[in-house]
Amino acid sequence: MPLFLLILISLLFSLKVYSQDTLTVMHYNLLYYGQITSFCNNSNNSLAMKDPHLRAVLNHVKPDIFTVNEIADSEAIHQHLLDENLNIAGINYYRKAAFSPVASSNIVNMLYYDSRKLRLKKQSIAQTYLRDIDVYELYYYANDLPLGDTAFIICAVGHLKAGDGSSNENLRKVMAENTMKYLEQNHNFDNVLFMGDFNLYSGNEPAFQQMINYPNANTRLIDPIGQIGDWNNNSLYAGIHTQSTNVSSNDCKAGGGMDDRFDFILISDEVRFGTKKVRYVQESYRAVGQDGLRFNSTINSSPANTDVPQSVANALYNMSDHLPITLKLKVDKVLDIQGFEMNPFQASVFPNPAGDDVLLKFYTDEPQSVLVNLFDAAGKSILEIPAETGKGQYSVGISLSNLKSGFYMLQVSNGKGKRELLKLVKVY
Repeated sequence: MPLFLLILISLLFSLKVYSQDTLTVMHYNLLYYGQITSFCNNSNNSLAMKDPHLRAVLNHVKPDIFTVNEIADSEAIHQHLLDENLNIAGINYYRKAAFSPVASSNIVNMLYYDSRKLRLKKQSIAQTYLRDIDVYELYYYANDLPLGDTAFIICAVGHLKAGDGSSNENLRKVMAENTMKYLEQNHNFDNVLFMGDFNLYSGNEPAFQQMINYPNANTRLIDPIGQIGDWNNNSLYAGIHTQSTNVSSNDCKAGGGMDDRFDFILISDEVRFGTKKVRYVQESYRAVGQDGLRFNSTINSSPANTDVPQSVANALYNMSDHLPITLKLKVDKVLDIQGFEMNPFQASVFPNPAGDDVLLKFYTDEPQSVLVNLFDAAGKSILEIPAETGKGQYSVGISLSNLKSGFYMLQVSNGKGKRELLKLVKVY
């Protein structure tokens, strides 16, 4: 095999590896967070009691996307969670969606996200029967965003009707059916996550069947772990149960120990196969703290929890009667963050492999003199482009029409010791 072809294959592989980022997604039923009722009140469920435990869980997981159920119908409470549990200890990059409930419910949904990696394009409501099911459209803050190229993630967040019996099952079915119709009309062939406390006792329930066997196959969702069965009080599913973290009830928290799979993150085919730049990481789906040893027991009881540190198990026990669900997503894009020391200019070149012309983009954190160099495979500088930049993004068009096919290096540097090298292949 020719040496250049070997170099090209190696380069293409390294570019693919470099271009992938991993996002952590987490969903959590917060159990009447900030909502005072006759049964969940300041003596058993106050924010002062819950916040230290929520912070411990968040610090353990470090989610990039964090969706919640059962947060109070109060914008001040939504802001409190952001200010007191996410943007703390020097962190200031988490953002939240807009507060816009419609249905008459005192507990609602919300989405929080890491704004260094993600931005919220828009939000809507899929259905308002009994409770809102909210839909949030996020996009990845990619370095080629100005060229109109990025990856989108659709997060539908729902809290279906609680309770056993056929009447409650039918109410859950209506909510699920309404949501699936909305997704069919608006997000077929998109990267969809449908997450929430679905209150399902079995995979045979009509609501769940609406999600996984919807008449339009393009809209159907997938259980990433494929464990579909009769989950309620069934030890065969002890490793995936999400409720309850407590054996004894304190009026607010449900008791009975871990014996129900109520909480889910379902994914679309696009996410499963990565056809639209976002792919589910195999075997990354889990209920945080669930080590399979908790059937009809508490999350922090003996034997010691093998999934999380004991301090986190204690936080899960005290925070809510549900466990959070997490999974990871691979994003086939390059993050666009200024000041990242390994890539000080956050430079990118497009297209790569290239033809006769490429566009080099980079960022500067202050006005400065910058030099762009193009080197051949022997390390000889064959092109120099000086530039005086302002603060922010800067672009340089570079003609390669007089160059032979081959392997090159682009360097961006300044007079302060900062430089960044990019691999470039000209193929025709």
